[in-house]
Parts: sequence; C-alpha cells; structure tokens
Amino acid sequence: MIIERIDEVMPGTITNRHDFRGDQTIVIDPSKYPDVVKFIFDEGFQLMIDLTAVDWPDRQPRFDIVVQFQNLISQERLRIKIPVGMGQSLPSITGFHKCANWFEREVFDMFGISFDGHPNMTRLFMWSDFNGHPLQKDFPLDGGDTWCNSDAGTSYAGRAKSLAD
Repeated sequence: MIIERIDEVMPGTITNRHDFRGDQTIVIDPSKYPDVVKFIFDEGFQLMIDLTAVDWPDRQPRFDIVVQFQNLISQERLRIKIPVGMGQSLPSITGFHKCANWFEREVFDMFGISFDGHPNMTRLFMWSDFNGHPLQKDFPLDGGDTWCNSDAGTSYAGRAKSLAD
C-alpha cells in the first residue's frame, strides 16, 4: 500500500521492489532519500527501527544503506535500500528521526559512509585516529593496526603459577 502511494506521489523514485513474508522492500535513488523519508513519515511510518549498511565489494555502487520503518497504526513494515558508492555521502535524517543519530554514526564508523548535516559525525566505537572501517569486507582480518598487533604473541602471564601447582 505505501509503495503504491510513493509511486503515485513520486513517480520514478523506486528503482526496484520486492516483498518477503509481508515485509516490503524498495530500492530508491539516493537523491530522493530525504523526500521519501519525509513522505513516509507523514503517511504514518514514524518509527525508525534500524539503519545499517551492507558491503558488496564486487558491485558498483559498493554499499547499500538499509533503513527499516514501521507504521504503528497498521503494523506495516517498510525496508528502504539506498545504493551508495565508496566515498559518497547521504543526507542525514536526524531531523525526522532523532534515533538516526546513533545509527548514522555507527555506519560512519564501521563502513566509512558519512551523512551530510549530521549534528556529530564522529566515530562511535573506534578511537578517533583508528585507521579504516572494520565492517568493510576488505578490512584486514588481523585488524590492520600495527599498534594493536605490535605485541602479538607476548605472554602477559609472567611467572604466574597454575592453580594446580
């Protein structure tokens, strides 16, 4: 139902769609992202459940931003996917959904995707001078940080004795 309303009011915005177990998914053009969020907010999708990203290293554009919404009256759910290239940013939706603040910072920290107009676009989990973004699929499995690995293999037990002794 909401997908038909989006098509009616903003023709050409939806580039792909599918339905799985009652949850509707649409793929939209990145330039239409804030307009779609405002529209569905006005249509009753006022609960943003989650915002995350998926890395597809062999695809262009490389990332999908995935945002989940729910209409609390009809209990209808809507998943919006926005394809984003490496180094590309999206507008922040913190103006509509305050909880997007934390989610957008997490995506920035873990994937390297920034959000224009975000009130505090800083790292959330990693320290500020950490090199890289850990959830990118080409991130080194050893962490890629020489500082963290400089003492790998060093025993911190010293002369500790076993409880059996």
